[in-house]
Amino acid sequence: IAVDGVISRTTMLELVEAFYAIAPPTRLKIVDSILAGTLESLTTGRADLAIGIAVDASNVSGLQQLDLGEITFRYVVAPHHPLADEIQPISDDVLRQHRIIAVADSSRSGHGQTMGVLSGQDVLTVDTMQAKLQAQLRGIGGGSLPDNMTMPYLRSGQLVERELMRPARKIKLRYAWCSTAPGKALQWWLDQLLSPTTRDSLLNNHYVG
Repeated sequence: IAVDGVISRTTMLELVEAFYAIAPPTRLKIVDSILAGTLESLTTGRADLAIGIAVDASNVSGLQQLDLGEITFRYVVAPHHPLADEIQPISDDVLRQHRIIAVADSSRSGHGQTMGVLSGQDVLTVDTMQAKLQAQLRGIGGGSLPDNMTMPYLRSGQLVERELMRPARKIKLRYAWCSTAPGKALQWWLDQLLSPTTRDSLLNNHYVG
């Protein structure tokens, strides 16, 4: 199962527990993926199910997909970061003067995507959304993070949202599989994903330790 970095690992592990509770004769492998790499894991046969696809998959032949939900990315920084005191809305010219924390696309094909990086901007690239969040909490840089991950830190004051001249980015997420006749194990997961409660939890149940 390929799981994008914006998906709750807490809920994924709860689903894994429920899956093992029925004693299936199936081994699971959860693959962390980012951006185009989430879909690529599915189309290259490295995964039977992809959860959290954020790229256009309409041109993939034989792909079955359903909506998971929508998330909004907002620009946030630590309260001690220089941009925390910058006059809003902040322009791209001002953003370019400050380091951005970016997550590397997990695509292996060389067709990966980069989100939000401006030309000439200093970049720290990390490999997971959790690492990006931790780097921004430390004030190492700024960047856009999904509401579902940042809300607890915004409430506690550990992060502050900055209004940009560019609009907040909203992304529709989907889950997808290639088989038109899924086996019992895959069908179990698809049945769980039909639940609105499960889909909401996958997007919003991010544990704060």
